[in-house]
Amino acid sequence: MTQPIFLIGARGCGKTTVGEALTRACGFAFIDTDQALQAKAQRSIAEIVEDEGWSAFRARETATLQSVTQPATVIATGGGIILSPINCDFMRNNGVVIYLNAPVSVLAERLEAFPEEAQRPTLTGKPISEEVHEVLAQRDALYRQTAHHVVDASGSPEQVVREILTALQVARAS
Repeated sequence: MTQPIFLIGARGCGKTTVGEALTRACGFAFIDTDQALQAKAQRSIAEIVEDEGWSAFRARETATLQSVTQPATVIATGGGIILSPINCDFMRNNGVVIYLNAPVSVLAERLEAFPEEAQRPTLTGKPISEEVHEVLAQRDALYRQTAHHVVDASGSPEQVVREILTALQVARAS
């Protein structure tokens, strides 16, 4: 299989960490859309949102997604990439989409341990666990509709990679 693998999910689910580990397991290239977008803009996501607003950031996100999509690439996406139907359709039609699903408690714990404010600007201004609960409640259905496979992301990166590889092998066999 050389189709791109898109990793979607809420902030803190491990898209970048798991993506890097999955890249090693598959021999694929790795791209994080948030990192690529920030490198091109030479500004942080928080600065882009503050200067241009969320809609301009989302437009940049779509352009970045489309520009980095290549065969044999694992692509870690931003948590809100699924808010655009264009992005959802693009990912489903151009690769395999994996939803890294984790409980709110796990997501909040990870975000509190590694806040990365410049890369993860607050979406609601609320405390982390409240924000994660609210945002996940709004987005979970979109993640599920977009994904070809839903994987439990609450384990170690190695466990999550094993689960992804199993899902991909089962899909190929059927």
